[in-house]
Amino acid sequence: MTDAFDPTVTITSPTDEDPVLVSLRAAAWDEFIGQPAIKQSLQIAIEAAKQRHEPLDHTLLYGPPGLGKTTLSHLIAKELGVNVRLTSGTALAKAGDLAAILTNLEPGDVLFIDEIHRLPKAVEETLYPVMEDFALDIVIGKGPSARTVRLDIPPFTLVGATTRFGTLAGPFRDRFGMTHRLTHYQPADLTQIVARAADKLSIKLDTTSADLIAQRARGTPRIALQLLRRVRDVAQVQAIEIINQNIVEQALRLLAIDQAGLSDHDRRFLELIIDKHRGGPVGLSTIAATLSEDPGTIEEVLEPYLLQIGFIQKTPKGRVITPAAYQHLGLSVGETKPDLVQ
Repeated sequence: MTDAFDPTVTITSPTDEDPVLVSLRAAAWDEFIGQPAIKQSLQIAIEAAKQRHEPLDHTLLYGPPGLGKTTLSHLIAKELGVNVRLTSGTALAKAGDLAAILTNLEPGDVLFIDEIHRLPKAVEETLYPVMEDFALDIVIGKGPSARTVRLDIPPFTLVGATTRFGTLAGPFRDRFGMTHRLTHYQPADLTQIVARAADKLSIKLDTTSADLIAQRARGTPRIALQLLRRVRDVAQVQAIEIINQNIVEQALRLLAIDQAGLSDHDRRFLELIIDKHRGGPVGLSTIAATLSEDPGTIEEVLEPYLLQIGFIQKTPKGRVITPAAYQHLGLSVGETKPDLVQ
């Protein structure tokens, strides 16, 4: 495998990815800001694998969405000097879909599976011998005449990304040689990310404006980049060449993003629980009925950030609005807002 790490690198991206956000991804380690411990661990592992002329150990990246899991998979492949093939757990509906991808890999390639927790059980179990022995077992035929054929797969690196680490089966998790948890970013790191992205987009942005965007981005680079693009839209329509704090605040008001990074939907979630249920405790099903929302949307979209910043608590009796949330909404603890628009 001495030449396995020197092909022309090609990257295949899902067609539903935003091309602008793709263009803003870090193209080298020095451009990837934040997650220093993960960067250092991966750089050491990659260098060791290159020296041994072996593929990198299978790697599992988990954490909230928008923190850079896909970007890291690209950087891993680039540092190894190999191709990266991208797919998702929802795209691999059956074992045959997985077999089609695996049999087209080159030695040392990186296979990135986004939302790996959504792999069907049959596909997940098909991956077990592939990850351990680089061998794919295929069943040909049905009934008594069925037989199993084992295909050799070139040594490769599987990089999986998930937002729901706990839902992965234990035997599946154990087959990853490295597991890294990405955490939310500090505003200082997000300010650097916004500034770099502004340069790539040819946007003139002062430091104060970059700081303001970073503070409203909920610790997430993807949100910071989305806010930057909306600010650019406002500046472009008003024919303003250099974006200042006033333009940023105007754009954030249009998006209804407040000082804590909350949207209208977040505030409505808090206010309705305060108004209808006196701040809790209240169960998830009751909240879902009150908001006319799916419980899964509440748990996976609305609650994580509110829990992170301490605006709600989960108790055995249900969700409770905290004093910090009351203060943010300009209310005294126990006070309601009967004039809420339904």
